[in-house]
Amino acid sequence: METVVIIGGGASGMMAALTAAEDGNRRVVLLERQQRVGRKLLATGNGRCNLTNTGAAAENYHGENADFVRPALEKFPPQAAMDYFASLGLLMTEEYGGRVYPLSNSANSVVDVLRFALNRAGVELRTGVVAREILRADGGYEIKYDGGSLHADWLIVACGGAAGGKLGGVRDGYELLKPLGHKTTALHPALVQLLTAPEYPRALKGVRADCRISLLRGDEVLCEGRGELQFTETGVSGPAAFDISRRAASEGGKLTLSVDFLRDYPRERVLELLHARRAALPNLPAEELLTGMLHNRLGRMLIKYAGIGAQAPLRLLEDAELERVADACRNFRLALLGTEGFDCAQVTAGGIKTGGFNPETLESWFMPRLFVCGELLDVDGDCGGYNLQWAWASGRLVGRLGK
Repeated sequence: METVVIIGGGASGMMAALTAAEDGNRRVVLLERQQRVGRKLLATGNGRCNLTNTGAAAENYHGENADFVRPALEKFPPQAAMDYFASLGLLMTEEYGGRVYPLSNSANSVVDVLRFALNRAGVELRTGVVAREILRADGGYEIKYDGGSLHADWLIVACGGAAGGKLGGVRDGYELLKPLGHKTTALHPALVQLLTAPEYPRALKGVRADCRISLLRGDEVLCEGRGELQFTETGVSGPAAFDISRRAASEGGKLTLSVDFLRDYPRERVLELLHARRAALPNLPAEELLTGMLHNRLGRMLIKYAGIGAQAPLRLLEDAELERVADACRNFRLALLGTEGFDCAQVTAGGIKTGGFNPETLESWFMPRLFVCGELLDVDGDCGGYNLQWAWASGRLVGRLGK
């Protein structure tokens, strides 16, 4: 009986083990350095686990060769992932933007059904085991760990990336694969909070807004994100910020954020609304000019940002001042100081170079019977369930062992 060893009990590793175990003539062993599997999964989607996105496609992924993900996604698309989890007994619900969550709104539900499935499939689960070295041996591989070793006829490395260190994110996989000839790209935190000059974010801590956010070098737009933005004490977070964090972490030089809080309203329409408010409520203090349009604290802050006195009655505001308010709503600038580090990141941008693997199977081109999947590879997705979809699809693919 051949032995399949999977290093890493995260999302892709569990999927790989379950897939490999579908052939009852194999011994499947899953090694996990933590004391339980799926620990990082428990933190995804703010503890709700955004387990896929119905619109996931190659265009939602990044890396030196973003098209590398296409075969895996085509063989195990979002609907297939949802069908698979349904077969495990998980109930799901689809929310805005194609985001799919367990109906329980608890990541524990996802981890539990996977854990039950591993047990039912007869997968040997060994927790608290840290793989230290991989050696070629007898047509397969020898995995050395503290206090012992294990032979694998087939080896799947699914250690995950450097992100989420407090929840088990490690760099083990990069070090294990390096002696086998697989190189790593530069690594950066992604889907992570942006750090900005503190004056305005600190005053807006906890405020959320639906917006468009752009990363600028001078007036050049490097990338954009759309969706919810949340102000924190040290900067901005939320899906819109996460979607540009990959570029923000990897770019050098002086960068600026531009936030459009009224992205669906042309500047002319914003000015019409401001003129109408001034005409209808001439005695209203200027700090209330944006009341009903934006969060109250945000509206007052934008009046201050535009350089207008809070208590000035609207009738005294000149047209040029209304134009400054409109510009503040559509182009609120914050100096970018950087991003939070890997401990706070949801995923790793960069990883093991994908050029060393067959995209149709994820098997190493030069190390037969060695497969790599999930976040360990140089693949990272947008915010919204795309990274877990890659974990399921790539785990499913490697679990087939090239067949």
